[in-house]
Amino acid sequence: MTQPDDLAARFETHRPHLRAVAYRMLGSVAEADDAVQEAWLRMSRSDTGQVANLGGWLTTVVARLCLDILRTRRARREEPMGVHLPEPILSPADGPDPEQQALLADSVGLAMLVILETLTPAERLAFVLHDVFGIPFDEIAPIVDRTPTAARQLASRARRRVQGTPTEPDVDLARQREVVSAFIAASRSGDFDALLEVLDPDVVVRADFGARAGGRRETRGAQAVAAQAMLFRRFADGARQAIVNGAAGVVVFTPRGPYAVMGATVRGGRIVEIDILADPERLRKLDLTVLDD
Repeated sequence: MTQPDDLAARFETHRPHLRAVAYRMLGSVAEADDAVQEAWLRMSRSDTGQVANLGGWLTTVVARLCLDILRTRRARREEPMGVHLPEPILSPADGPDPEQQALLADSVGLAMLVILETLTPAERLAFVLHDVFGIPFDEIAPIVDRTPTAARQLASRARRRVQGTPTEPDVDLARQREVVSAFIAASRSGDFDALLEVLDPDVVVRADFGARAGGRRETRGAQAVAAQAMLFRRFADGARQAIVNGAAGVVVFTPRGPYAVMGATVRGGRIVEIDILADPERLRKLDLTVLDD
């Protein structure tokens, strides 16, 4: 094996981990892949022969790249007000493939990613690197230009935000799918009472329609969400079950193409959160071929 081939082979052993770090940092598969590719370019141009821990070196490079991207997002302030929904990872109803499983480990559901979007870039980095991937604070500190103690405080603030908003669904995926199926069936038939049966009283719906299609909306409470679902009735026939970030969800199609991706968080046999990505521009970038039979 030639030296360039050996270098590439060494990098590939770390790629799944680097993609997982970048996706949790950015909430976008495309941007995560860009960050990982840039890390490869930097590795290929650097003398890493004396690097004792190549995985740690690459993780630091990817983390810095992601931090720069997050800071640029905040500085631009181009996105409309409201909750930004991350890019979902879609899998067929029978479950994700091994590559997707690597990205989805550690309960990286849509609800968790939405909470991460509310953190500052430094808080998000400290929390993701330490709490998810176990990287010590003395290695995180130089990335965020803080002391280890300050880095610990960043992660602590992020942790309080995350723990204050439960995001994990019921473990039984089959049960999740039953509840989501009941929600779609009730929407399709216009059965308001049946909708209330499957919705938690404090259910939250977050919808991202994009800057050109109405911005972002948040609806709270079973009555309001059920009323909103009644309006969804005309689209219900185009709903197709899928796995969205490892949990039960739906992709809605119209004759013109995909209309929305809906990820549901089912807890205690009821839907407690629904996250809907209906931004036409972002939907066009999703790989929906994974849903093909």
